[in-house]
Amino acid sequence: MTSTLITRGALFTGSDRLEVRDVALREPGRGEVRIRIRASGVCGSDRHVLEGDWQMPTPTIMGHEGAGIIDAVGDGVTSLEVGDHVIMTWFYPCGTCTSCRQGRTWVCTGSRSEECLLPDGTTPAAVDGQAAYPYLAVGSMSEHIVVAEQAAVRVPQDVPFDVAALIGCSIATGVGAVVNDARVQPGRSAVVIGAGGVGLSIIMGLALAGASPIIAADLNEEALELARTFGATHTVRSGHDLPDLVRQITPEGADFAFEAIGRPETIAMMPETLQRGGSAVIVGLPPQGRPVPIDALALAEEGKTLIGSNYGSTVPARDFPMLAQLYLDGKLPIDRLITNRFALDDVNAAFDLMRAGAKGRSVLVM
Repeated sequence: MTSTLITRGALFTGSDRLEVRDVALREPGRGEVRIRIRASGVCGSDRHVLEGDWQMPTPTIMGHEGAGIIDAVGDGVTSLEVGDHVIMTWFYPCGTCTSCRQGRTWVCTGSRSEECLLPDGTTPAAVDGQAAYPYLAVGSMSEHIVVAEQAAVRVPQDVPFDVAALIGCSIATGVGAVVNDARVQPGRSAVVIGAGGVGLSIIMGLALAGASPIIAADLNEEALELARTFGATHTVRSGHDLPDLVRQITPEGADFAFEAIGRPETIAMMPETLQRGGSAVIVGLPPQGRPVPIDALALAEEGKTLIGSNYGSTVPARDFPMLAQLYLDGKLPIDRLITNRFALDDVNAAFDLMRAGAKGRSVLVM
């Protein structure tokens, strides 16, 4: 008989208030591992679910940006051992589809993570006898969770868990958008619209790439002050006049524009901030069913490029250890992003703080 672990997790049941409840978690099966979660980021993608922008199966164990320690492994697991410190990826690759064979795991067509299911189509968790679904097959807002082996990536043990958690989503997404998608070269100019967690990660990536000038745009002065500490050379208050403000700094327009909010209005504005031949990168994810109006004629005539960035084109097995090492080497000040830490029982307070416009990142520590 398969044994069951009773753990605790933050459940979404349709309300914008999460319930911290007991969760029954089965032992890891073949190709699966169990993780004792030590930290989970409180991300805007989680908020999209709570506010009904994105539909997920319920009850959902929330959290997709997590780090912890392997405490059990199933049969057939070869890359991980009990005691390993790991970061979880919210888009585990299947390893066999055409995209995976080409090394493009961020567009894997065989992953079931977006269904909140393990590769075999099951969920490892239940609440009151009813199946519970770890968000994006991670469910990091819990004390323990079972995930696919390929959803956990080993990193050095001297990386703090709260830092490691952020590498799993916002850091990989932001830095990857710069390095993997836009391929920004030293001396190129860039504007970043939105100085939240992902926007600050983009700014860190731009600073790492040697971009200049780096223009941060936001409505909040506190956010802009924070952006300066992460490498923004200029800051502007975002509004309808953003293209004009950018040209006051770089007269022909920026080489690159990154949108890190997910608002259709600001996504549509990006091409206007660019010089001819520039590239606009969509990093922020808008609500489902919200199309964005783009002047396609102007885009074509001016030779501009529109890039959709999914997870920063991250290959977790390659990129997570690299980002962790950049942190350890002092080149990515990820720890300074963390402005608030909460216990699991205080998860709703963390989301309330996000809704109130708090800057930086909140992390649950367990």
